[in-house]
Amino acid sequence: MTHESLAAELGLPPIDQVGYVVRDLDAALRTFGPIFGPFQLMETPLEGTNYRGRSSDVTLKMAFGRSGSLEIELIEWVSGDSPHKEALDAGGEGVHHVRFKVDDLATYRARLEEKGFSVVWSHGFPEADIAWAYLEGPAERGGALVELYQNPHA
Repeated sequence: MTHESLAAELGLPPIDQVGYVVRDLDAALRTFGPIFGPFQLMETPLEGTNYRGRSSDVTLKMAFGRSGSLEIELIEWVSGDSPHKEALDAGGEGVHHVRFKVDDLATYRARLEEKGFSVVWSHGFPEADIAWAYLEGPAERGGALVELYQNPHA
């Protein structure tokens, strides 16, 4: 039996990023660098993210590589409550989320919520019109974690 993909069902663009949670970014870069490198590195403190309905200051180390048009994101959790820490606590490293770059986050967020997805982590920079939201799918959709990312500058 085949099912229409969520992206097709909701009119989402193609997936533009696959995010991996890793315990040790340096070790992950030794593994993934030859495959998806070179990687651009970033450590970022994020103040006031919304994590499961409450404010959370989070620090992450990230690395960004590419495979054609697909971005590969490696994420090492450093501090704060976030879905990245949650994933590590629940079982470890691996594929964490897929991202769709959208021009109107609110519209696509509402579409996903109508399908039973719930926002677990979000943040934004309104002055730059940049925002993201991670939405967790319902069990009948496999519980997938989807990121919607709005950035008209990228």
